[in-house]
Amino acid sequence: MTLTKAQIVESIHNKIGLTKNKSSEIVETCLEIIKSELESGEDVLVSGFGKFCVREKKERKGRNPATGDAMMLAPRRVITFKCSGKLKDMINGK
Repeated sequence: MTLTKAQIVESIHNKIGLTKNKSSEIVETCLEIIKSELESGEDVLVSGFGKFCVREKKERKGRNPATGDAMMLAPRRVITFKCSGKLKDMINGK
C-alpha cells in the first residue's frame, strides 16, 4: 500500500484535530521546504527518519535498451535517501 498526501492530511486531521485545510497547508509547506532545500543542493536530515542527499552524477556511457545503440548520458543530479538506524530497527522489529 502506498501512503498518499491525502492520507497524511487525514492522519494529522484525526490525531491533532486541526481542520483538513490547515492540515493540508502544513503538509504542503513541509514538502515545499524539503523540495527547495534539495533544489539548492542542500541535504535534508529528518531526525529519527532519515536523510535525503543530492548527488552529482557525471556524464557516462549508456545504451538505448530498445535499439542497443551506445549513447552518452548527460550529467545530472539525483536524490538518494538513507534511513536512520532508529527507522531500520523499527522496521526490523528490534
